[in-house]
Amino acid sequence: MSETLDATLKDGVQALGLVLSEAQLGQLLDYLALIQKWNKVYNLTAVRDPAEMLTHHLLDSLAVIAPLRRQLQGRVPVEGKGFKLLDVGAGAGLPGVVIAICCPDIAVTCVDTVAKKAAFIQQVAVALKLPNLRGLHARVESLVEGYDVVSSRAFASLADFVTWSRDALAPAGVWLAMKGKHPADELAQLPAGVEVFHVEQLSVPGLGAERCIVWMRPSSAS
Repeated sequence: MSETLDATLKDGVQALGLVLSEAQLGQLLDYLALIQKWNKVYNLTAVRDPAEMLTHHLLDSLAVIAPLRRQLQGRVPVEGKGFKLLDVGAGAGLPGVVIAICCPDIAVTCVDTVAKKAAFIQQVAVALKLPNLRGLHARVESLVEGYDVVSSRAFASLADFVTWSRDALAPAGVWLAMKGKHPADELAQLPAGVEVFHVEQLSVPGLGAERCIVWMRPSSAS
C-alpha cells in the first residue's frame, strides 16, 4: 500500500508543478501515517482510507503551495525575518503542516480551539523535525501577532473568517481561504474594509471536484 501511496504522491506533486526533495516526500507520507494513527483517538478527519486521505487532504493542500509562493514573491516579511503564516481552525493541520513541510522558510502556526488538535500539531512538529511548525490552542480572535498570511481550509464563512482573524493579520498581509466552488454568496457578505483581489481556480490531481483560493486583503479605504 505504501508504494502505491508513494507513487500517487509523486505523480500528484509532478502534476502540480512542484519540486520536492525525497526528504519532503517522506515527511508528507509520515504525516499521513501520523494522521491515521492519531485519528482513532483524536477524530482528526472523517476520511479514513489512506488513498482517499492522500487525494482529499495532502494533494488538496499541496495545490496551494505554488499559488502561495507566487503571492509571497517580491513581498517583504512583516518583521523582516521570514514570513509568518497562521492556519486557522487547522484541525489535523491542513494545509498548515503541508505548507511547513514544503516551505521551510515560512514559520507556520496552526491554531485550533480544540486542545487535542493543537497537541497533535505539536506532536507532528516533533516527529517530523519541523522547527518552523507549532500548534497553538487558542481562539483566533485572541491573536494579535501580525501574520503575513492567514489561511483557512473548510473553516467558516469568508465573513466570519476575516472578522475573527482580522487582528492577527499584518496590515500588509493577505488572507488565503481555500474553498470548493466559487463562493459568490459568501463574497457578497464580506464586511467593509476587506478587498478580494483574486479568486484562483485550483486543479487537484485525482480529485474530481471544484476547488479555489479566495485571496483577500484589508482595503486601503479601511
